[in-house]
Amino acid sequence: MSTYALSDSWVMTRRELAHWVRQPAQVLVGLVFPVMLLLMFSYLIGGGRGVEGDYVDFLVPGMFALTMAFGLEGTMLAVTQDLNKGVIDRFRSMPMANGAVLVGRSAADMLQSALGLFVLMGVGYALGWRAHGTFGAFMGAVGLLLLLRFAMLWIGILLAMVAGKPEMVQAVQILVWPVGFLSNAIATPESMPDWLATVVDWNPLSQTATAVRDLFGSPGAESGHIWAAVVWPLALLAVFFPLAVRKFGGLSK
Repeated sequence: MSTYALSDSWVMTRRELAHWVRQPAQVLVGLVFPVMLLLMFSYLIGGGRGVEGDYVDFLVPGMFALTMAFGLEGTMLAVTQDLNKGVIDRFRSMPMANGAVLVGRSAADMLQSALGLFVLMGVGYALGWRAHGTFGAFMGAVGLLLLLRFAMLWIGILLAMVAGKPEMVQAVQILVWPVGFLSNAIATPESMPDWLATVVDWNPLSQTATAVRDLFGSPGAESGHIWAAVVWPLALLAVFFPLAVRKFGGLSK
């Protein structure tokens, strides 16, 4: 990316961050929702069938991965609202790098996702979860989680432009739930029917959850999944990032 494109993207990122000041409730909801999920699964639903060791140590890293797939509706709504208000058309009339609006929106989302992840880690720590690996392993796990978020984010951006209208975002967002819960985030595949366990094992979110459990030294960890946790998000990015940029480029044509 050229210096010109980076400068434009930073301007768009600052625009999105300014929205946080004017609409703090949306940011707070994004931070509180994952915490509510963690507490709900830990105290109300959590049973840990098939999990060896403390269920909280198994659940918390899985929830880190699960929340990387959730909360996309904020970005999706922002994109569709800009489309319908003609904001993007005005930006496109300016001497601005193609896709800078989307990059700025994604950068703001990643900042909020990183903040939300560390808030969730604090809650997990209060529940008794601990990372037993090295500092390098800890940062590697954080990197894998944010990489998954970045890939899911560009899928959401593309779907938002395809949906076109804010009222369609909720219907599209429902598609994320099966991806999230058909994973090993809250239960082990060993506790599931064989056909369902196969689906769960192939879920990219499961690969990330297993890899970060390995890096954190948590129950349910299996070695050899780190590369899969890198390759899956990169493969998704290779498909959906150019599709999103191409869709954006053709909106006014």
